[in-house]
Amino acid sequence: MDHLWSPWRYQYVQKEKTGGGCVFCNAAAGRDEENLVVYRARKNYIILNLYPYSTGHLMVVPYEHVDTLEDASQETLEEMMLLVQRSQRHLREIYKPPGFNLGMNLGQSAGAGIAEHIHMHVLPRWPGDTNFMTTVAETRVLPEDLATTWRKLSAAFVKMD
Repeated sequence: MDHLWSPWRYQYVQKEKTGGGCVFCNAAAGRDEENLVVYRARKNYIILNLYPYSTGHLMVVPYEHVDTLEDASQETLEEMMLLVQRSQRHLREIYKPPGFNLGMNLGQSAGAGIAEHIHMHVLPRWPGDTNFMTTVAETRVLPEDLATTWRKLSAAFVKMD
């Protein structure tokens, strides 16, 4: 039997167990490049997923620490969707994906990795980007490192302001 090594998965599992507060609240309070925060708006910010499913996988996260849509303010939700739209536009311009996945997992039983703080995923998708590596080996094949992705997307958001 062959074994594929995916150290990112171990880091994720360990980080979940160590605690230290909400990862989204901590990222919002920290340095942008270090925390992969691509853009800051009034009610939400955009951050790269530290353990992405595809290059450009980002999330729109409210500054408000809420775990349900019902608890989020209308202003927060409206801005969140506008930032999702903007994110899709920038990802399309930079990476030229023919498709996108957008979504939220609300609550642990719905698959939320961080159930205590809502966030919207924006994933660019390409034909053939889901293959046996992700499904069977729990390994991602990414053609670009996160620092490069951060630089590209941060620059795109700055140009639009």
